[in-house]
Amino acid sequence: MKNIHIKDILTSIEGKLITGDDNIVCKQFSKDTRTITKGDIYIGIKGENFDGNMFWKKALDNGAMGVIVQDIEFDEKDIETYQDKVIIKVEDTLQALYKLASYKRDLYHVPVIAITGSVGKTSTKDLVANVVAQKYKICKTVGNNNNNIGMPFTILNAPNDIEAFVLEMGMNHFGEIDLLSKIAKPTICIITNIGTSHIGNLGSRENILKAKLEILNGANNPYIVINNDNDLLHKWYEENKEKMNIKTYGIYEKSDIQAKDIQLHEESSEYNINLNNQEETIKVPIGGEHFVLNSLCAIAVGKILEIKNEKIKEGIETFSLTKNRMEVIEVKNGMKLINDAYNSSVESVKASLAYMSHMKANRRIAVLGDILETGEFALALHKEIGKIVCENQVDILICSGENAKYIVESAKENGFYEKHIYYFENKNDIIKLLEDIMQAEDIVLFKASNGMRFFDIAEEIKLKFQK
Repeated sequence: MKNIHIKDILTSIEGKLITGDDNIVCKQFSKDTRTITKGDIYIGIKGENFDGNMFWKKALDNGAMGVIVQDIEFDEKDIETYQDKVIIKVEDTLQALYKLASYKRDLYHVPVIAITGSVGKTSTKDLVANVVAQKYKICKTVGNNNNNIGMPFTILNAPNDIEAFVLEMGMNHFGEIDLLSKIAKPTICIITNIGTSHIGNLGSRENILKAKLEILNGANNPYIVINNDNDLLHKWYEENKEKMNIKTYGIYEKSDIQAKDIQLHEESSEYNINLNNQEETIKVPIGGEHFVLNSLCAIAVGKILEIKNEKIKEGIETFSLTKNRMEVIEVKNGMKLINDAYNSSVESVKASLAYMSHMKANRRIAVLGDILETGEFALALHKEIGKIVCENQVDILICSGENAKYIVESAKENGFYEKHIYYFENKNDIIKLLEDIMQAEDIVLFKASNGMRFFDIAEEIKLKFQK
């Protein structure tokens, strides 16, 4: 792709150049004055509670080459002081960000793999990216930068010589993935599953499916990769398989990419698969059936991109997880902590508990908090978790959160031993309890929505029980 100059920015975002040379080449973009590096273009983002435009001077003083701002009036002193810098004024910096990211995306003629789903987006992204990286130089979403700001910046800061994008797309409401898809224009669209995340905002799983299918809106005849074991995606596949280029993966439903002879181990799994007319054994370095599914998705993408079998296998066997997602931490006396506290839903709690139930342990302790954005469904969904707890060999249940009390209530109703159930208003009380009761060979799972910050509890316990 060609370099982006200031004049290209001005054209793509309909901006007004206040000061600066429009022939300057732009390499990196930033929205945070604390992490500005020399030569960056700073984009002031205005949110509900924070206006990044107010920090344009700080950005320039910290080394930014230029700024893109809105709602700022520049006097003669400003123009004189920063005459060697680039200042661009626009009506709306957020819209400018979208237009600029879309412009840069159009400069690349490479595979763009977009991933969405109710759960498993980030771990699937990591696996897919590691497989794709065996053949291409990639740019992938880092951490949880999967929203209307993070994803455009991912594209903007991609090196000129990248050969594929792997982009995660998150959402809470209708229209959000539509926006991301129209910026990214994916060539391969992945939907990992349709669950209950954000059901409080969207009203039904069927509406969640509609919102996830917005991933197709910016694509032009893409490959579509779906989890065929998910009931709603399977139904959608059956209705659309003759009209679209859909590739399926699964364990239980007959699929294009299907695992057989699965062996689930404590910290890994392996299975056999027919891959390009060859029988292959795939080894996944993380335990849990859901990671088998994630690896099948990565294989489907590898096949689409004609990556060799041995490279697909290498990509799966060497991948590592993003922090706070099914992170197994060994501490003293054989105790293990499972930090899976980045997000939560009924489906992901079920997967995490099933994973823990396959691990050898003295006792299995589940520390569970609220699933957020459940709205009118909060009671039913948290009660469902209480039932799932009783089905998964949990020895001690510890809960905290406004809706987590329904988990406790349901666990009691379904026969969980009441003396082994604890409910706290204060998360510090969880730390104190775990300090008192944890024994050698215990396993503790931490699971809640990100806003509950249960990963802080996991970190505190890790520090207290370090080897």
